[in-house]
Amino acid sequence: MMEKIYNTMKSVGVWNLVLGILMIVAGAVAGSLLILNGARLLKKKSDLLF
Repeated sequence: MMEKIYNTMKSVGVWNLVLGILMIVAGAVAGSLLILNGARLLKKKSDLLF
């Protein structure tokens, strides 16, 4: 019985680590894309002004 509980807790811990790493990577990718799009808008600022 204790071994089953230990295996369940171990798998939950591993999945939490995997999801945490994926969230960090997704946040970094989204942040870099936002910075790149902002830089592109600043570069074409004169074309966008009315």
